[in-house]
Amino acid sequence: MRDPYQVLGTSKTASAQEIKSAYRKLAKQLHPDANAHDPKAKDRFAELTSAYDLLSDEKKRKQFDAGEIDAAGNPRFHGFDGFSQGARTGRGGFSGNPNAETIFEHLNIDPSMFRRGQQRQTRAGAGGFAGFEDLFGDVMGQFRNARNAEAEAQPSLLDVNLAITVPFRLWARGGKHEVALPNGKRVSVAITPGVAADRKIRLKGQGMNGPQGSVGDVYLTVSPAVDPLFSADGQDVRARIPIRLDEAVLGATVRVPTLDGPVDLRIPPMTSSGRSFRLRGKGLPAGEDQYGDLYITVEIVLPPGSDKALDATMERLRDAGLPDPRAGLE
Repeated sequence: MRDPYQVLGTSKTASAQEIKSAYRKLAKQLHPDANAHDPKAKDRFAELTSAYDLLSDEKKRKQFDAGEIDAAGNPRFHGFDGFSQGARTGRGGFSGNPNAETIFEHLNIDPSMFRRGQQRQTRAGAGGFAGFEDLFGDVMGQFRNARNAEAEAQPSLLDVNLAITVPFRLWARGGKHEVALPNGKRVSVAITPGVAADRKIRLKGQGMNGPQGSVGDVYLTVSPAVDPLFSADGQDVRARIPIRLDEAVLGATVRVPTLDGPVDLRIPPMTSSGRSFRLRGKGLPAGEDQYGDLYITVEIVLPPGSDKALDATMERLRDAGLPDPRAGLE
């Protein structure tokens, strides 16, 4: 896998918010739903998700930056500081570095293996590498066993955190949403109405495959997409609705959309642009059988083109000396 910073197009000094923003932007571009005819779309999206999963985890990001793990989250093998060429320890042997035990300490490797490797290499003859091969096999075998044991002891190593964006109205009222997982599967997920950003949806057994048949989980973080009409304000919802000049001046009953379908809204005569009307219980879930409110803000839209009769009326009002609505603002 490529460097996660390169995948997200961010620098190593990027803040957590910058990384999150980069992921959201690229997720919209690379999501398989938006690239249905591209056979590599799933792989690119999976790579993007894995990169974000690593860098959004503060602990994993520090480990990656320190070179302790690779881009896939696996521990890096740093090699042997004591290995050298020359006649000090025989051809191709180990130098007997006094820090050798420290080198192996973080891998939980028995330092005596280092000494046994030297002995086997010596017995193998002047030109032989049998000792190094045996030692390397012992080291990697113990490393694999340790890694497998770690994965079994810490199932979270196999888990995947995935952020998804759903339509605002689906997020607000709940329903089914199809999600493309990093493993290539597509599953239908039940979205709870108004699910909070800090609440995760668990998809059991859909994470990374581990040793001996173990499988991690996928944890979904759900956020609403930007809607052209509605926006959340705590448990309330706000919307801006256009009305005509005559409706604002004379009053009218207008049809307005809500999250539960359209309703009739009474506009009183002489309604100014920017006035808000409250529709009780039309907002987001606020508890058991409780909902926030919907606030409709009206905006007066003038008719297109020029109208002589309207111009004459406006001139008459202007010449009548109406109060200045901006008086006292300075």
